Amino acid sequence: MQLPHPRGPLSTALLHALAGAPRELPGSPAAAGTAAGDPLADEDLQLTLHVCYELHYQGFEDVDEGWEWHPSLLALRQAAERHFEAALRRLVPLPASVHPGEVPRVLTALVEADDGPQLSKYLAARATIEQFREFVMHRSIYHLREADPHTWAVPRLAGRAKAALVEIQADEYGGGRPERMHAELFRTTMRELGLDTAYGAHLDTIPAVTLATNNLMSLFGLHRRLLGAILGHLAVFEMTSSLPNRHYGNGLRRLGFAPEATRFYDEHVQADAVHEQIAAHDLCGAFCAALPPQRRAKQTSLIQFGAACTLALDGRFAGHLLRRWAAGDSSLRDQPRPSARLVAGALGA
Repeated sequence: MQLPHPRGPLSTALLHALAGAPRELPGSPAAAGTAAGDPLADEDLQLTLHVCYELHYQGFEDVDEGWEWHPSLLALRQAAERHFEAALRRLVPLPASVHPGEVPRVLTALVEADDGPQLSKYLAARATIEQFREFVMHRSIYHLREADPHTWAVPRLAGRAKAALVEIQADEYGGGRPERMHAELFRTTMRELGLDTAYGAHLDTIPAVTLATNNLMSLFGLHRRLLGAILGHLAVFEMTSSLPNRHYGNGLRRLGFAPEATRFYDEHVQADAVHEQIAAHDLCGAFCAALPPQRRAKQTSLIQFGAACTLALDGRFAGHLLRRWAAGDSSLRDQPRPSARLVAGALGA
């Protein structure tokens, strides 16, 4: 994947630096995310976080691998994360702890109380082919690496909870069959819609509201202190998946697409109906029940926090798409400015 185009001073400085050998980043990392406005919608901040996180996934072409753990880059990421997490905690105050046996019920109640925009119903009944293509481009940022952010939790678990997570992840990764990996099924959907299927190909067109939903997973997954949050994220992700995926598949069928295009969504209708029970009970419930009493309260709160953040950011994402489409506009970003490499050249790199 190529480095994306910058979206502000912070990402410009970062991308300029990544084009060269690992070294101290210029300026103070405390400046990260200080632009006025909402950090959750800040294009510069969210792109900076996405780029920093991507170094822990598949990375970028021609970027020295030494950047992944370079102290100054980690300091920049940490400063940006503070703004991001503070915004999340303003949006979703940390819930009160509950008894471990209540965790599945509380997760179900959160899902049932969610009144976010009905994006999946719109895609099923009204979306044009171009609008559906846009939706798939947005979702490609996650689905082409599906399950990876949640896999960070595997070595941090034990016993029943670990086995439950591995069971879910094994399905996501195709049960040992590469062609059945969910990321590969999604790539087929993209191909059927005439989209570029390369990993990260659409990053430059994806707005901050979408990047924030992906950065949320990486924030939770990469920090052991937020273990409960990534488990709550996965649980609510699975608990809210089956019906929307049925709608997505129906939407593509309405638009005349063949089973090759809908297989990804059809697969999730069945798989996630099973996964939601495993995630709520065998993963989150068992994880909390096995904790010593002094850790339970924090983790039951974090599970609820992760679940609530997921619903809130997904609601913001859905609202963005529906508002832009209702106005007759694209939900994607305008054409990007000159590439990071050209910016680096202009700065005398």
